[in-house]
Amino acid sequence: MSSITDLSVQQLRKAAVLKEKIQSLEKELNHLLGSAATVAAGPAPKKKKFKMSAAARAKISAAAKLRWAKVKGTKPAEKAAPKKARRKLSAAAKAKLSAKLKAIWAARKAAKK
Repeated sequence: MSSITDLSVQQLRKAAVLKEKIQSLEKELNHLLGSAATVAAGPAPKKKKFKMSAAARAKISAAAKLRWAKVKGTKPAEKAAPKKARRKLSAAAKAKLSAKLKAIWAARKAAKK
């Protein structure tokens, strides 16, 4: 099939006329069949994006690390122990610390003057 740049002006006009005829016939067909045909003629609906779970990503990552360890000839690193949860200050301890810091900043401000 030749490209559009190789066509003459007369062939381009004929192609445009044919395209208009096709469009008018499709419009008439859609009118006869009802609105259901117009919906089907629209663009295809987008597929939902596949989401991988965190567990699956972790398994894939671990498998990849093992493969690289075989290639490099080293043993895979052991999992590091999870970080300990930070302890929370009680309301009384927060208030005491806040009062102490306010006193320190007040003393520094007074020392500047």
